Amino acid sequence: MRVILQRVSRGEVRVAGEVVGRIAEGYVALIGVERGDGDGDVAYICRKILGLRLFPDDLRNLNQALGARAVLAISQFTLLADLSRGLRPSFDRAAEPAAAQSLYEAVIAGLRAAGVTVASGIFGASMEVELVNQGPVTILLDSRSVSK
Repeated sequence: MRVILQRVSRGEVRVAGEVVGRIAEGYVALIGVERGDGDGDVAYICRKILGLRLFPDDLRNLNQALGARAVLAISQFTLLADLSRGLRPSFDRAAEPAAAQSLYEAVIAGLRAAGVTVASGIFGASMEVELVNQGPVTILLDSRSVSK
C-alpha cells in the first residue's frame, strides 16, 4: 500500500462539481492499494499516519500526534503506476477494484476508530482534489518498504 501524505491547512474533494469531503488543518492522504495488500498493510499505514509528528506543536506535546486534526482520504490507484517499460503507465500492480475499495475503507475505519475525523472522496470516481500544502510537507508511506 502506498500513501502520499500531505500536511495541509485545508483540503476538499469534489465529484461532478459537488463537494463530497472537506477538512481544515490536517493531512490529505492519497491511498493506492497494491495487489497482495491485506490487513497488515492497513495496520501499518494507520499506525504511521496516527503517529507522525508533522505539525509544529508536536515537538511541545509528543503524546499528541494528530489530536483534533483531520484526514482527507482519497483513493488513487495511479500511485502504483509502472513506467519501467516505456511511457505508457502499467497499472498491473494495482489491486482489483473490489479488494482495493475494501482496504481503502479499512484505512478510513482504522483512523476513525482511533478518534480521527476522516472525510473522503468517492472510490472509483473522477475527483477534483484541492488542497493547500502547509510547509510544504509531503511524505511517502509504503507498507512494502519495511517489515510490518
